[in-house]
Amino acid sequence: MVSATGGLIKRSCPGRSRSKIEGVSLPATLPLIDHLALRVRDLRRSRTFYEQALEPFGVKVVESSQGPGFAIEGGGDFWIGEGEPPAAPVHVAFSAADRATVDKFHRAAVEAGGRDNGAPGLRPHYHAGYYAAFVIDPDGNNVEAVFHGDRQLPAT
Repeated sequence: MVSATGGLIKRSCPGRSRSKIEGVSLPATLPLIDHLALRVRDLRRSRTFYEQALEPFGVKVVESSQGPGFAIEGGGDFWIGEGEPPAAPVHVAFSAADRATVDKFHRAAVEAGGRDNGAPGLRPHYHAGYYAAFVIDPDGNNVEAVFHGDRQLPAT
């Protein structure tokens, strides 16, 4: 649902069932995306990259028959599986709790073999509080960590 100002409104869905991952509880309000899965060329390389890049978010690595996943308390799940990646790169943005998490993500992702695609910093063209960093993953996807600060909209 979208508010009159154009912002997304989370809605509570108490009757909706969702598969449970042991140790990860269902949030009070559901995220827009329940889970996201990416196909990767080299599962071991991508798993190492995402384990290190997402460590600052406090993710829990979970296993399935399809491949590893990354989950946080009260959030959506992110999965990778070996296979042919999409023809065009994907942009994935992970929501950070603060600027320090964005900074740590960028450093960890580059150290894990990612290619810098935008150092941590404000992106006021999105909105005044938009603080983000971007890294290209081993398959060419644009991976972002973003902290929205006070979520102020840019001046018009």
